[in-house]
Formats: sequence, structure tokens, C-alpha cells
Amino acid sequence: MEAMDLNEARIYVGTYAKYNNGSLQGEWVELSEFYDWDDLMERCAEIHEDEEEPEFMFQAWEEIPDGLIDEGHLEENFFELRDELDRLNDTEKEAFWIWVEGNNTQLTQDAYSLVKSFRSDYIGSYSSREDFAEELAKMENELPDFALNYFDFSKFADDLFDTDFWYKDGYVFRNE
Repeated sequence: MEAMDLNEARIYVGTYAKYNNGSLQGEWVELSEFYDWDDLMERCAEIHEDEEEPEFMFQAWEEIPDGLIDEGHLEENFFELRDELDRLNDTEKEAFWIWVEGNNTQLTQDAYSLVKSFRSDYIGSYSSREDFAEELAKMENELPDFALNYFDFSKFADDLFDTDFWYKDGYVFRNE
């Protein structure tokens, strides 16, 4: 999954009634301007105040994963997820999206629990599986430097990533 910046998310808000009458009249809305779902709905109602009970249609969007939006629905946890991701640094944010894809994680679950699970699984950024295996071997074993010259980090990495960890695009994660 491509890394997304939920702070840059925006939606083009129209209505089904206008669309069914051949009109794409609506407005782009920057989601960073809203604290929560209720604030967004108020703004959408203002945009379409010419309709008595507008049924909002999200005709286009940017920087929002498809699991959180479709033409008739934006997951209400979007704002909580955006706020939780703001607590991560840039590297962690990029790793988060890889973790989501690698685990087939549903973004619709509780945002706090989702990010907490990510933090539990995320180990760090490494240039290769072997680099991670070497660091782990050095941390967990009190081997003298000369012994490390004989250590097969490639085979150790194979064992680690067959069972306990997974690696993608430079990031290491713990298997659940």
C-alpha cells in the first residue's frame, strides 16, 4: 500500500440528487480543517444547503486509502486514525502503511488499537534482512568479535524470517 498522508486528505463532496440530475456541483473539502466527523458533516451541509436533506456523494478523494472511503461513505474513525498517525515519526508512518498491507489489516478498527498493534510489531528500518540478523545476533549473544567472523548471518536471517519476523522495503516487523 502506498504511504498516505492523512493530513493532506481531501474529498470532493457532491450529492446523489445533483448527480442523478446531471450535475457534478460540489466542492473540494480539506479534511485537515476538521476536528471530527460532525465538523465535516456540518461543512458538507453548508455546501449543499440548497437541498433539504442532502445525501452526500464523495465523487473523488486524495490521500485516503480505499478501505476508509467509497462514494457514499467515509469511515468515522478517519479523524482518530489521522490523529494517531500524527504521533508517529515519518519513518514510522511509512512503515505503518507497509505493515497495513502486509497484514491485510482493516483500517476500520479502533485507531488507537491499530497503531498500538503496529508499534508492537514494528522492529525498525534495516538495509537488509542480514543486517537485522547481525544486529540481533550481537545483541542476544555475547560472542567475541572473532566469532562473529564465522557467523552465517544470511542463514540466521533465513531462520528468523521463516518464523518470527517479516521484511519489506527496508522495514522489519514481528509476526503475530
